[in-house]
Amino acid sequence: MRRVTIREIARRAGVSESAVSFALNNRPGVSEYTRRMILQVAEEMSWRPNSAARALGGSRTGAVGLVLARPAETLGVESFFLRLVSGIQSALSTSATALLFQVVADVAAEAEVYRRWWAERRVDGVLVVDPRIDDPRPNLLSTLGLPALLIGGPDPTGTLPSIWADDTRAMTAIVEHLRSQGHQRIAHVAGLADLLHTRHRIEAFEAATGAASVTTDYSDEAGGRVTRELLTAAEPPTAIVYDNDIMAVAGIGTAAELGRAVPADVSLVAWDDSPLCRLTHPMLTALVRDTFGFGQRAAHRLLEVVDGTATGDVEDEMPHLEPRGSTSTRQ
Repeated sequence: MRRVTIREIARRAGVSESAVSFALNNRPGVSEYTRRMILQVAEEMSWRPNSAARALGGSRTGAVGLVLARPAETLGVESFFLRLVSGIQSALSTSATALLFQVVADVAAEAEVYRRWWAERRVDGVLVVDPRIDDPRPNLLSTLGLPALLIGGPDPTGTLPSIWADDTRAMTAIVEHLRSQGHQRIAHVAGLADLLHTRHRIEAFEAATGAASVTTDYSDEAGGRVTRELLTAAEPPTAIVYDNDIMAVAGIGTAAELGRAVPADVSLVAWDDSPLCRLTHPMLTALVRDTFGFGQRAAHRLLEVVDGTATGDVEDEMPHLEPRGSTSTRQ
């Protein structure tokens, strides 16, 4: 794909390049009729403006982008993303690089942001989160030629370089720990079904236990509802693994409402530790990783991708399980 130039707009509109420049920059020098005609032609040709800094031939924008296709109201309680973005910003600040951050409703809207940023030359590269099954974004970014790093890969298509931690091994480690405590009926309350890391966790869990996972939207409401369904079943699980801290905290509350003691009646494990996990009673056993450091490493890696000095995937350190009061040996 190629950016539309002022010369091409001038040729299509039948005017001079200076007239196009005046019209696009809202400067005097052309009639109102000519201005409107030029703007219409520019719109038809999908032209987008460059900022003054980017107008310097071949110069960098000094910014990278991050788009989250998630409901905005959920981000305030998603401690993982808060710590990830904090780590990214910390690393970028040392290289005088700005972070352009946007929240959108879905992947289609995210793709439109990438197209606009590319056309306007707003960013030097982007960090891509939440890799999906049959994800259209790697091919789009490759076609645009916009440097990108996938957080949470590796990219199944091999299109984008990525930085990732092994969710499969982490889930296997959780199940093995619970098995060592005597738990045979283990449940998994998973996140969004179309996310690649959810698929990896589900496949690892089902391979280790033979039980089916239950997918949710990561919310406390879903965590509480699924916990109630599990604990009131004919053969309730003796241990439950949740895909985030919010659902696990909701699970503790629901277990208490049902008169089920944690961990005497049911053991609970949260994926991704947070202060919430350490404020509950009992404190939640959790999968611990340095999310802030992970964000820093992702930002540094993206800058290397932008510079053309890095290709391929980087496997980050594997999270480890931190046993606390919410799990115990099954009597």
